[in-house]
Amino acid sequence: MKGIVIAGGKGTRVQPMTISTSKCLLPVYNKPMVYYPVCALMMAGVRDLLVISRSRDRAAYEYLLGDGSAWGMQISFAEQRDPRGGIAEAFLIGEAFLGNQRCALALGDNVFIGGGLRESLRSAAAKIEGATVFALQVKHPERYGIITFDQSGQPEMLEEKPSNPQSNWAVTGLYFFDNSVVDIAKQLKPSGRGELEITDVNRSFLNKGKLRVERLSSGIAWYDAGTIESLFKAASHIRNVERNQRQPVGFPELVALENGWIDHQQLVDLSRRCKNSDYGRYLKSYSLGDFLA
Repeated sequence: MKGIVIAGGKGTRVQPMTISTSKCLLPVYNKPMVYYPVCALMMAGVRDLLVISRSRDRAAYEYLLGDGSAWGMQISFAEQRDPRGGIAEAFLIGEAFLGNQRCALALGDNVFIGGGLRESLRSAAAKIEGATVFALQVKHPERYGIITFDQSGQPEMLEEKPSNPQSNWAVTGLYFFDNSVVDIAKQLKPSGRGELEITDVNRSFLNKGKLRVERLSSGIAWYDAGTIESLFKAASHIRNVERNQRQPVGFPELVALENGWIDHQQLVDLSRRCKNSDYGRYLKSYSLGDFLA
């Protein structure tokens, strides 16, 4: 399975911070926002990753992430020339990258925290056919893509930002698809918002009876970090987990170590890149088996 992180968009809801930089490069506590969706895909087992950004931001992502070899991965980059193209345009931009492989797609501003996440992601990645999405109950369903269920608990209907939501189950920004997703994306028509909607992709799988919905447990938190308030809440949550529970969140180096893609000596070497920061000290102490936030 290959992975795509889509990190385009203008970030208008968090301006002026995004006037000169990409939203997904903003800090969420002690690391760039994009680290969190990258880590989610790494936990799913993805080692070949495409990062899609606006043209003006591509060089910054290339400088930050490199070619992925430091984390035992391969990372390449592409551009979404018009952020209004929508999330589903990622499959058209990444068609050559995907080839005949399955795809995991993560939104660059989505942050997941919690125990059991790795197991859920690995389970979704192991599915050969169809699509898997993750749903979580939210307080303001009108802000999200919403899914409803029938009496037997099977997915029944998908709506994109409905004015009168029939459910409070939101579809989060993490998706797993078989390779048919490319052909589905090619057949999409722009929505009323002028975008190729990811909800329409999911609806296509639903209509074929090939959409699985994983309801995330209450122990997993999800932040759509596209507003000032959600940025603050995500950062506060991560700070609490790392400092009080002494559990690292969103460190690609540590996910790579746990996956067996790098060894402890490589982790020590990587820690030197940020040796004067808490981030670097976390990596060094973790390599010694003593993570101290």
